[in-house]
Amino acid sequence: MKKLLIIATISFGLTVTSCQKSDFEDAYTDPAKISQSTVEKQFAGFIYTTRDAVVPSYWNYFVINRITFNRYSQVVGWVNAENQYVPGSAAVGDRWTNFYKSLAQFREIEKIYAGLSDVEKKDRRIYIIAATTFLYDQLHKVVDIHGDIPFSEAGMLSAKGGDYLNANPKYDTAEAIYTKMLDDLKTYSDELNTMTVIPGIMAGFKTQDIINNGDLMLWKKYVNSLRLRLLTRVSGSSSLGARAKTEIGAILADGNKYPVVSKYEENIQIDIYNLGSQINAKGFRTGLEDWDGNVAGKVMIDKMVGSSDPRLDIIFEKGQAATEHSGLDPLGLPSNQQVLITDGKVSRYNRSTLSRNEYFPGILITASEVDFLKAEYYLNNGNDAAAKESYENGIKNSITFYKKMREISNDNTTPSATVGSSDKLLNDSPESWSKANTPAAKLALIAGQRWIHFNVVQPSESWAELRRTDLPSLSFWTDNAGTQKTVPLRWQYPGNETTYNVVNYNSVKAKDNLSTRIFWDSK
Repeated sequence: MKKLLIIATISFGLTVTSCQKSDFEDAYTDPAKISQSTVEKQFAGFIYTTRDAVVPSYWNYFVINRITFNRYSQVVGWVNAENQYVPGSAAVGDRWTNFYKSLAQFREIEKIYAGLSDVEKKDRRIYIIAATTFLYDQLHKVVDIHGDIPFSEAGMLSAKGGDYLNANPKYDTAEAIYTKMLDDLKTYSDELNTMTVIPGIMAGFKTQDIINNGDLMLWKKYVNSLRLRLLTRVSGSSSLGARAKTEIGAILADGNKYPVVSKYEENIQIDIYNLGSQINAKGFRTGLEDWDGNVAGKVMIDKMVGSSDPRLDIIFEKGQAATEHSGLDPLGLPSNQQVLITDGKVSRYNRSTLSRNEYFPGILITASEVDFLKAEYYLNNGNDAAAKESYENGIKNSITFYKKMREISNDNTTPSATVGSSDKLLNDSPESWSKANTPAAKLALIAGQRWIHFNVVQPSESWAELRRTDLPSLSFWTDNAGTQKTVPLRWQYPGNETTYNVVNYNSVKAKDNLSTRIFWDSK
């Protein structure tokens, strides 16, 4: 394996020091094998608990993404049906519960760390920085879905000695949570520039860190790339827009002080090395493919075909009965849509590159995403040359990413496709920078390519960026018979909040509908 995993449960501090799946399962269910926990053990346990939200899993793709993000950002095609725009209670509840389980793990790290001596805290500071950065990568997604959520007081049941009657958390505003994340990440970015980790702690950190292998430079790039994402997300807001412009400018002006991810080898991701371990992408197949969840949408296919996109055949495969790529029309009649799917006339996501690739990593941040964030900033600040360079690098890095995904795949259901040159796409297609004559047209290019790159790989990011920019411009079928006519602007809170946290829920009750915009969604 890439690592010797040491996993800790939130309640017991269980230690597992074997890479064998059977050993892990035995230890996990046997209370006799429980031992005292440490910051190191809780760090690994926290990442492990969060794995299904990062590494492609059946739960995340079938229960959640299939009926929400993938449709709301139109990265897939589906048969229109009544009430399709209302997030299902299972999707809402499961995702909420999973996050707060992870947050409880994180709170245990904080609890144990707080009890250390000053010397021990200094030695293990890297664990707090790494854990908090990873937490914030997950936290902002929950804020982007719901808006205001419990955070500052959430996950504190253990810290409060099991007093659940006094452990119900208040709701923090979305702006306050984003402000804290940006404050902390800025602090970590500066701190990492002067940090040294003693050899003994570093040896353990390299063992526990299944994200960056204990590489401090990659952690710097993770911190700054995440800052860049979050700052861009709030760049159009009245409360944080000015700060975003200043801090993005500072990051991009000094790559030595604030390095960001710039190439495939630096991508922040959880790699899969041993299919016998509990961290693998085996659930991706059924999660994406079941109930036709992998059908291609018309807009994306038309966009890629029209620009001779070299990624086309590595991201998608033609329908079983088709000779050309074709996507499902989102405005089509349900009966016609179903016939096209059943008859094998529409393209699907490439099974060997994606869903049947059991080595598909858990993607956190890629070089391509960072390039498109940079391109948007440069464009908005009048630096067309830098915007063009970043835009084209984003496409090149995306091509490299998908080529690599096919190379690491252990599946050959779909024959390996030759990925051609990017020259035509970049220089002589509707996606060419030179073909866009206005800043608005160029922003549409950036957003469109980011959308293609994210597709079903980073669906929650795709939906957030679509709401923030309203790009690409998409048309959706109107559900005249349903309670929600078109795509929602947020998810409602799960039912257990209205039952068990009712006093605090009442403070956000007025916002709890599908039409309240998240604060950064100013359109």
